[in-house]
Amino acid sequence: MGRVTQRRKVHKYVLDGSPQALEFPVRHREDVLAVEEPLEIRIGSLSFSVTMRTPGNDFDLVAGFLVSEGVIWSPDQLVSLRFCAGEDEDGVQTFNVVEAQLRPDVVRPDTGRNVYTSSSCGICGTDSIEAVHKSSHFSPADDPLTVPVATLAALPDRLREAQAVFDVTGGVHAAGLFRIAEDGSVELLCLREDVGRHNAVDKVVGWALREGMLPLRGTVLQVSGRASFELVQKAALAGIPVLAAVSAPSSLAVELAEASGMTLAGFSRGTSLNVYAGARRVSVPVGLADSVR
Repeated sequence: MGRVTQRRKVHKYVLDGSPQALEFPVRHREDVLAVEEPLEIRIGSLSFSVTMRTPGNDFDLVAGFLVSEGVIWSPDQLVSLRFCAGEDEDGVQTFNVVEAQLRPDVVRPDTGRNVYTSSSCGICGTDSIEAVHKSSHFSPADDPLTVPVATLAALPDRLREAQAVFDVTGGVHAAGLFRIAEDGSVELLCLREDVGRHNAVDKVVGWALREGMLPLRGTVLQVSGRASFELVQKAALAGIPVLAAVSAPSSLAVELAEASGMTLAGFSRGTSLNVYAGARRVSVPVGLADSVR
């Protein structure tokens, strides 16, 4: 596996007006950066996609990407994953090419598309809710999960506590999969970090696929950034009933959540949150419910 972080020399400019800043306005130091490198995804020997990602959990990333593309939805459809030969100018293995072998009866996607995915774009051209529904093999709509509002609002803090790479770089997104028990207790099942928020989600979904856990009924996917269409799509295709984001959702994300029967929350900040779709799954104390305006 490649390096997740990298040290770089930087010039730090301090302009706070303090005596120390006035005496030493420029300081030379090292900073820790999150690594971003390309990963080529091959199906058999044919190239399918290239994505920019933070190295680590690459097999989970590839498996999750194939779920998100509607190619597979069961672990027995994925025969094997392996790193292909790839070296840098110094002859060091780069681990930047992963080959997936699918079961013979799995319908292969069009590997002539040359799909390129940046660290900020998850679907790049797939903007049809109808297309998502055609690819879906799970329906979050019939999931009976109920989440106490205080539990849902507290998940960003639980996510943040587990973000090891963010602690040292401040430069990665995170996706955390939580199981909510009937008694309201919360278990963090999987957390993944990446420079791309869609990659972090794919890594979580891929982990779940490889563990034989799809569909992910009774779970909440908490993400560190905004709730875009592609994140709702990925959650829906994995059968996740609730997606919560620290920041805002897009209009199309809300439309897809409604059409898929998902619960979508945004601006989840510990003491408040907005529920944009599927409010029936969010339970509130009796006194609080009586005061709703």
